Amino acid sequence: MIDLRSDTVTLPTLAMREAMAAAAVGDDVYGDDPSVNLLEERLAALLGKEAGLFVPSGTMGNLIAMLSQCARGDEVITARQYHVYCDEAGGAAIVGGIMFAPLEAASDGALDAAAIADTIKPDDFHNPPSRLLCLENTHCGKAIPLARMQQAAEVARANGLKVHLDGARIFNAVRALDVSAGEFAKTADSVSVCLSKGLGAPAGSVLLGARDLIDKSRRIRKFLGGGMRQAGVLAAAGLYALDHHIDRLDDDHTRAQNLADYLNSMNALEAECATNMVFVKCADRGFGGLAETCAKHGVIITEGGEKTRLVLHLGIDDAALATIKEAFTDWRKSTS
Repeated sequence: MIDLRSDTVTLPTLAMREAMAAAAVGDDVYGDDPSVNLLEERLAALLGKEAGLFVPSGTMGNLIAMLSQCARGDEVITARQYHVYCDEAGGAAIVGGIMFAPLEAASDGALDAAAIADTIKPDDFHNPPSRLLCLENTHCGKAIPLARMQQAAEVARANGLKVHLDGARIFNAVRALDVSAGEFAKTADSVSVCLSKGLGAPAGSVLLGARDLIDKSRRIRKFLGGGMRQAGVLAAAGLYALDHHIDRLDDDHTRAQNLADYLNSMNALEAECATNMVFVKCADRGFGGLAETCAKHGVIITEGGEKTRLVLHLGIDDAALATIKEAFTDWRKSTS
């Protein structure tokens, strides 16, 4: 099947599986897993941070970042469209008693510096203390320009806030904007990076930051139940991805743009490409029957309201792209 629902559906390649099978392992809770240690060290060096912490998921990485930098009753400023606010089951509030001050993301996916400044609370006991700004890049596939992130971070730091970057797809942004991962990471005190999604590992994320922050985060990971034992089999997939799957993200971006251009050439379809994602609107009748037609071609999509998201990834090659185009062509013929 050709699965366009998300890049999280990417399957590990045979070479990645072989690297996992050959991984040197140990008890990571004791700090004895050499593959985990190497992964943490390599990503920390790549992003210019002192240390890293391997965690099971990006959601846990973001939660630990908030818990390690906020006390109960503190406030996190973010966008209502960002993952930490709308897609992580309210974990920061449930576990940490943390409040959110959600803002509207701008059209480019960024948070405006002026809006952040207006939201930061004065030092008044009636208000929750504003402690942390949570940014996101990419957002809905959009690679937010580095300057926009820097402006947001500068306002936060000028007012005593820490900055966390949800960099689940940071390497998509790095490739799209031709900016180093280290330059991106400078904007934030902590950064979470997913090894699944575009990098193609089966699971795992790494939280990065100063060593004292990561030491504190390791304790939090433990009480959240995120301490794994012989986790090197998963870390090996991440190490393989760092060596082989970053540069190839350009292929996903190119195919996504190719697909968007093709869909834009079809009657009544409007497609927008953002890194490896294509967002499609249908001006004349919506998407009735699209999922069924795609399924006949072996293509899985998520059919959503006014706009449908198609995500390109490691599992989509040129032959699969041709099949996707055929599926959309057949659907438009059936509805015209």
